[in-house]
Amino acid sequence: MPDEVEQPAPAHRHPAVWSAMAWLRDLLLSVVLAIVLILFLYQPVKVEGTSMMPALEDQDRIFINNFVYRFGLGKIERLDTVVFRFPRDPSKSYIKRVIGLPGDCVEVRNGTVFLNGQEMDESYVPREFRDGLTLGPVIVPAESYFVMGDHRSSSNDSRSWGPVHRRYIYGKAVFSYWPLERVGIVR
Repeated sequence: MPDEVEQPAPAHRHPAVWSAMAWLRDLLLSVVLAIVLILFLYQPVKVEGTSMMPALEDQDRIFINNFVYRFGLGKIERLDTVVFRFPRDPSKSYIKRVIGLPGDCVEVRNGTVFLNGQEMDESYVPREFRDGLTLGPVIVPAESYFVMGDHRSSSNDSRSWGPVHRRYIYGKAVFSYWPLERVGIVR
């Protein structure tokens, strides 16, 4: 009687191979989902300039949600930090904070912002970043937004070139991921 040799189980039945294949499948699915999220929902961008200090600093890396304002899914709200194409040169993108909504009356008196006749509480703007500019009053047109940088003395914003039309706004800053000591939600 010949010696019997036990044949190894086919790879598709071997528990260790099956476990590795399931792990690889899950990893691949996770990578694909991450790519879809980044490409269609969140976009990484680099902040260039100091106009949004101290909330965002030059060379910070952030994610913007470029889906929230599309198709009327989300509305632009006061104090949102938005990314938009610069109206005078749409090849450039800017990041600023929304101060005035359509129909609002925005006035700046000696660096203090008044919205619809009431002084705004702008605790996010440190005293040393304020300027003494006076402007307005400006009535924000329909489908437009009055935007300003938080570092008022170094910001090129709606005080210089007027409100931004809705069609130029394409994202909302949501999360800072670099440098590590500044990781967190953008406020």
